[in-house]
Amino acid sequence: MDSRPVHDFFVSLQETIVGRLAQLDGRAFRRDSWTRPEGGGGVSCLVEEGGLFERGGVNFSRVQGARLPPSASASRPELAGRAFEAMGVSLVLHPRNPYVPTVHMNVRFFMATREGEAPVWWFGGGMDLTPYYGFEDDAAHFHRTCRDALAPFGPDLHPRFKTWCDDYFFLKHRNEARGIGGIFFDDLNVPDFDTCFGLVQSVGRNFLVAYEPIVTARRDVDYGERERDFQAYRRGRYVEFNLVYDRGTLFGLQSGGRTESILMSLPPIVKWRYDWKPEAGTPEARLYTDFLTARDWL
Repeated sequence: MDSRPVHDFFVSLQETIVGRLAQLDGRAFRRDSWTRPEGGGGVSCLVEEGGLFERGGVNFSRVQGARLPPSASASRPELAGRAFEAMGVSLVLHPRNPYVPTVHMNVRFFMATREGEAPVWWFGGGMDLTPYYGFEDDAAHFHRTCRDALAPFGPDLHPRFKTWCDDYFFLKHRNEARGIGGIFFDDLNVPDFDTCFGLVQSVGRNFLVAYEPIVTARRDVDYGERERDFQAYRRGRYVEFNLVYDRGTLFGLQSGGRTESILMSLPPIVKWRYDWKPEAGTPEARLYTDFLTARDWL
């Protein structure tokens, strides 16, 4: 199987997204190329202390190895021990303004091989939004764009991938959602390669369509120390999820990926408090009651 078209699309997608985000931020992204001793490498594009993003990263990686890491074969134990190739684009953006949500997007491709057998391949990915202060219009726009990205591939996909996202980005130890969700999918290999690849391309190309209007609407909203303090507290949930549950983080660490690139998803300023709860009737409380619940935003 020739994975070059997937590679070429992912490289192009990274360039497109980084170019537009740099325009929005007003600062060029730092570019870091890296290689992996076992095979492969990638390009990490990062901005810190920018005009819009306190930290933002858009990474491309393509790695090969002799044995598929446990996190990648957890749902397919029969593939454990096979050689593998994995590639993808992953981004996390942490804006400084608490009224602009944090966002995550990822598209990826895996192929597991064994001599004398046909390769086993699959795609995964999705995008999800993590606001600190909720706006119904923003939530509806984000989910509507996710729906539209999947619509050409069947009406059943968006409800299924939305539910998958709600279930996946959930902190079980807190019994609360990380954000307002979006779409998430993994192990996608039916009905055929071209259809699955087309779906992944649609998801990647719709990221800016989903996120940029929200940035434009909220980036100039006034905020103070109260909003920054709550943002730092909620960012703690982001850290907890990424270090405890996230399969991408686990795969990167287990496969010997570049630690700096893997952990660029963590926000630069975070706070934890003991048993803190927002005061009833405040905008902070409304995030919990009205937004951090699995609901139909459409």
